Amino acid sequence: MKKQQDQKSEVLVDDRRELIKKAALKVFAKRGLQSAKMVMIAEEAGVSQGLSYRYFSSKEEIFAILVQEALEEAETSLAEVSGLPGSPKERLRAFTLTMLDENHKRHFMLLRYAQIEEGMPEQIQQILESYSAERTIGHLVPLFHQGQQAGEFSEGKPEKLLFFYFSVITGLMLQDAPGIYGDWKNDVDRLMKLILK
Repeated sequence: MKKQQDQKSEVLVDDRRELIKKAALKVFAKRGLQSAKMVMIAEEAGVSQGLSYRYFSSKEEIFAILVQEALEEAETSLAEVSGLPGSPKERLRAFTLTMLDENHKRHFMLLRYAQIEEGMPEQIQQILESYSAERTIGHLVPLFHQGQQAGEFSEGKPEKLLFFYFSVITGLMLQDAPGIYGDWKNDVDRLMKLILK
């Protein structure tokens, strides 16, 4: 009986931690670390501020956990692109749709704040430094080579094409007005014309 109660208690703890983390991601994606408050995170999660402190000691702790998870997810997603089915163009299209998904946008915004906000705690700076942007982005260079060899992608240095690609995707993610511009996922083929033949 006690074992079952302990298991239920562990599940409840895990569920509440995840609920608070999801709420924090939403708040941090809009406000960054400096402007976010624990009370905002608790309110978004639908829990009391005191309860949120039972699971996390500070907003900085949650932010650091989310940054680590976002970087791991980004690296995994980029590494998996080469294993996707289809031509280079089809694989890039699938990856682009994933990038423009709302949840990925929040992770991207979180990482952007982590990189540009002043006064970022040392722990978060160390997490960012442990991930090499060149290594992470480097997962896509072979896809661009393959796309060029298949005659699907424009000529030019793959690294430069990648820079253009991420500049456009980044710009779209930074737009926080879906009602005005519509759903970018519906225009993914138009977006990809930047690098396709």
